[in-house]
Amino acid sequence: MARVAVTRRFDLTDAQWTALTPLLPVGEKPGRPPKWSKRQLIDGIRWRVRVGSPWRDVPDCYGPWQTVYGLFRRWQPAGVWQRLVTGLQAPTDAAGLITWEVSVGSTIARAYQHGVHDCVELYGGCREAAEEG
Repeated sequence: MARVAVTRRFDLTDAQWTALTPLLPVGEKPGRPPKWSKRQLIDGIRWRVRVGSPWRDVPDCYGPWQTVYGLFRRWQPAGVWQRLVTGLQAPTDAAGLITWEVSVGSTIARAYQHGVHDCVELYGGCREAAEEG
C-alpha cells in the first residue's frame, strides 16, 4: 500500500519532526515494518488533543483510530510524553528563552440568591457553618 504524505495545516513541520525524532523511543521488536509511520500517528494524537473530539473521530489519514489511541495509551504509562515535553523544553530553557511566570486570575464567584438562602436554612447561617467546619 502506497503511503500518502500528510500535510494538514496543524501537522508537524519537517523542522519540528527533525527536533522530535531523536527523543522518540526506539522500537524493540524486530519484524514487519509498521503500516503507519510514527509521524502520522503522533499527528493524529495531536489532532485529537487539539480538537477534543472522541478517538473514533480521528481522520483516517492518520491511521485507524485504534492504532492512534493505542500508541497514545502505550506511551502514557511509560512516561514518553513527559520525556518528550522535557526534552523539547530543556534546550530552550537553557538558552533563557522560556519565561516561567505564574499568572493568577481574580475571577469572582457569586452564589445566586437561592444558594444563599439554602446555606442559611441548612446550616443556620453561612458564617456559623464555616466556623463549625
